[in-house]
Amino acid sequence: MRGHPPIAPAQLALAVILQAYTGVSDDEVIEATLMDRRWQLVLDCLETDEPPFSKGTFVAFRKRLIDAQMDRRLIERTVEVASSTQEFGSRALRAALDSSPLWGAGRVEDTYNLIVHALNKALRLVAKQRGEPVTDVGHEAEAELICGPSLKAALDRDWDQVEQREEALELVLRVLQAVEAWVQTFEPEERELAQPAVATATLVKEQDVQRDENGKAGLIKGVAKDRRVSIEDAEMRHGRKSRSVRVDGYKRHVLHDLDTGLIRAVGITPANAPEASVTEAVSTDLEQQAVHLKELHIDRAYLSNHLVRQRSDELAVYCKAWPVREGKYFHKHMFTLDWEQQIIRCPAAQEMSFVPGSIVHFPEEVCAHCPLQAQCTTSSKGRCVSIHPDEALLLELRKRQQTPEGRTKLRERTAVEHTLAHVGRWQGRRARYRGLRKNLFDLRRCAVVHNLHVMARSRLLQAELQDTA
Repeated sequence: MRGHPPIAPAQLALAVILQAYTGVSDDEVIEATLMDRRWQLVLDCLETDEPPFSKGTFVAFRKRLIDAQMDRRLIERTVEVASSTQEFGSRALRAALDSSPLWGAGRVEDTYNLIVHALNKALRLVAKQRGEPVTDVGHEAEAELICGPSLKAALDRDWDQVEQREEALELVLRVLQAVEAWVQTFEPEERELAQPAVATATLVKEQDVQRDENGKAGLIKGVAKDRRVSIEDAEMRHGRKSRSVRVDGYKRHVLHDLDTGLIRAVGITPANAPEASVTEAVSTDLEQQAVHLKELHIDRAYLSNHLVRQRSDELAVYCKAWPVREGKYFHKHMFTLDWEQQIIRCPAAQEMSFVPGSIVHFPEEVCAHCPLQAQCTTSSKGRCVSIHPDEALLLELRKRQQTPEGRTKLRERTAVEHTLAHVGRWQGRRARYRGLRKNLFDLRRCAVVHNLHVMARSRLLQAELQDTA
């Protein structure tokens, strides 16, 4: 009989979770199955003389798990196990959603090095295909400048001098032009191999470099909207956690069950993506669990998400509203909004129609003769009032946070911050993988570890398991 005996998927799935729990590499997983009796106990392979599976099998299983979206099923299974007990029984979901930064695994470089890194990648691919040294291929492409270990050393410029920086940029762009022309002379198969890396270098040039009216190249001031920051990880982006803290990578999002402490869904987005963009994926995960969302606790960054915009009357949203600036003139609260007729009424009883998301301009001739003008505005064009697209919700949130009960509800959201810290303990500050999908897989299995910890702390569940045993 040829071939190897089949490996149980459950055994491989357990190994995937154990890897997240211990933070080991793929090679160390195989070593642990042979050398660590704790691993052997969990994987049911005590006293084994050979690893129960190979590294290739483990990597292939992980790929199939991702391709089939079965990593989501791991979270669902922990929720199902917990829901089978009285303590974690099924109920309408009260959840809090929040995010934390996840620095990317790819190297972040400046424009010079990004272009050269991409071109070097093309040269290496061609050299490997031909079985030639990279230096020989670089000589053929007229790109000897970028074949050394350090671009800045090869350019040898004083980077504090603007003129010398511009000269260096022109040299790099000249090499890019030479490699682009060189690749066009290839046969189709070889061109297909090198073209993606060259296209990446061209993309970096287009996003970061511009020429003035005299044709001189210079770096664009500011950052392109969706600027690529890494060659090896195409999905990493610049983002900000605050004005002073920049993140190069991703944001991880966690939906925390406020009643059970379990994680119900997770998401990964590029660091420059709005927080609200993750809720479509979170909703998809919740649909698979057939759960009804009763309360959603969020911060203001998530207010524009579709769960809030398209909410039913059954969903209660808890969030601290944007503050209204109060000065010496009538603030926004002094204006009355009639939502049925969509009319705004000023303190002087003047009425104007409004549309959510627009700015209402009161007529200048009316404001000019108003007895309350001195308390309302100094503008000669009349008073303006902006109406937020979710103004009705903001009014509801402001009213709620004026009460002790409302402020108590707002404080419930802090539980998701503790959960994010717990997940960060397993996943780490920096991403293990490159790309959104693999890091989503990693986040999902870390959520499984968190859920198992929550269940392990449940005395009722422990008692039921002991009775079953």
